This record gives sequence, C-alpha cells and structure tokens, in this order.
Amino acid sequence: MKILWSFWNSPIGPKTTHFWGPVFGWSIPLAAVADTQKPPEMISGKMTGMMCGYSAVFMRFAWMVQPRNLHLLVCHASNETVQLYQLYRFFKAQGHSQNQEEVEAETK
Repeated sequence: MKILWSFWNSPIGPKTTHFWGPVFGWSIPLAAVADTQKPPEMISGKMTGMMCGYSAVFMRFAWMVQPRNLHLLVCHASNETVQLYQLYRFFKAQGHSQNQEEVEAETK
C-alpha cells in the first residue's frame, strides 16, 4: 500500500500532467498503428512528415523536462516509429505510381 501511496503523491503520479499527458497521448500512435492497415494512397505525406517532426520535438522535451518523463518519451518514440513506417509506405507508393505511369507512357 505504501508503494501505491508514494506513486500517487510522486511528481509523475496520477495527480499531474506528467502522467495524464502520455496516457491520452497514446491515442496518436495507436491510431497510426490502425492506419497501417489502410491503403498507402490514403496517407498524407505532409501530415505524416509533420507528425514525425512533432514526435521528435516532444521526445527531446520529455527527456529534458524535470522530472524526466520517460512515459512521454516512450509514447513519442512509438509514434515516431509508426509515423516513419507510414512515411516509408507513402514514398514507396509514390514511387510505384510514378513507375506505373512511366510504363503506361512507354506502351502507348
């Protein structure tokens, strides 16, 4: 019980934004994971790139803020990973569609 009580009153416990920010922040990487099942033509390259930048900035913030917020760091590192995968899918689909247009142009 003492451990639970000390977590409750800690600077990163449930009474603070250091706890609730990352809890709700997990909705972003979870939504990105769900989006990996959608076709890559639906991916917005600009938005995915911005999400990569956003997560990189907030990973640094989570590391530098005192007390250090490792929960937020892991949340944004997960988001960065999934967004980079989505960006890869986007560029791969763009390259494939350009190659397809070149093949169609050559056959005409």
